[in-house]
Amino acid sequence: MKKVLGRYGNDRGHWVGDGFPVRSLFSYDSVGKHVSPFLLLDYGGPHNFEPTTERRGVGQHPHRGFETVTIVYDGEVEHRDSTGQGGIIGPGDVQWMTAGGGILHEEFHSSAFAKSGGPFRMVQLWVNLPAKDKMTTPGYQGILNAEIPTVSLKDGAGTARIIAGDFDGSKGPARTFTPMNVWDVRLNRDAQTTLDLPQDHTSILVVLSGRITVNDTESAGAAEALLLSRDGEGVQIRADADTVLLVLTGEPIDEPIVGYGPFVMNSQDEIRQAITDFNAGRFGQIAATA
Repeated sequence: MKKVLGRYGNDRGHWVGDGFPVRSLFSYDSVGKHVSPFLLLDYGGPHNFEPTTERRGVGQHPHRGFETVTIVYDGEVEHRDSTGQGGIIGPGDVQWMTAGGGILHEEFHSSAFAKSGGPFRMVQLWVNLPAKDKMTTPGYQGILNAEIPTVSLKDGAGTARIIAGDFDGSKGPARTFTPMNVWDVRLNRDAQTTLDLPQDHTSILVVLSGRITVNDTESAGAAEALLLSRDGEGVQIRADADTVLLVLTGEPIDEPIVGYGPFVMNSQDEIRQAITDFNAGRFGQIAATA
């Protein structure tokens, strides 16, 4: 079994724009290469928004050198970027954006959700790209709930939606640059299950709601993440309450990580070039709305 190396959480949130109250549960700044190929995870919400006619969210901003993965649990998020891609995602849907060589994008609540208000909850995960792919052509995958296979866990323990990677013969729809798994797992109270996690993969269990005990030794509650050892091929989980759990595993990228705000590259020179390119308008532009 994989061993628990550390528990991470954050009881101090911050706002991204005026639409996303988030807590950063882990990041490469604090945990370094131990979470590679993942860079950080922001947990947005849970939060209840009042109805409004204003646009809530964050305006256009750049990225280079990695991917952003947005998973919506409650509410709706609208995305537009400088490649001309975009869309609205609601509960169960996923946006997988490849910044690659450089992209501008914006994220707002959908106009319908802004007008109705209500509960809002989402996760945004940053996934690193290897050096050979950092300057790849930017891209966007809008993945709807109906496209994500759901697998029933043994003994009625719960279910797992396979966003990326493989689980019990089911393959997730997301296209990735390096091997990884992203599973949205729901566990029933008092259920016990063993998840097969790949040997040598970085493995992280992110509890969004509920509480779990791992290997009968370590527990974690809402808005906490458990980092597991790369050695070992599985983990035992007991749900101490009805639990929503995000399971992340990935093949580590053994390369330098140099980050500066929205840019994550391999050297300071590449960061300086990213800033130069952005200031020169080489990331394109987001088309004006009618």
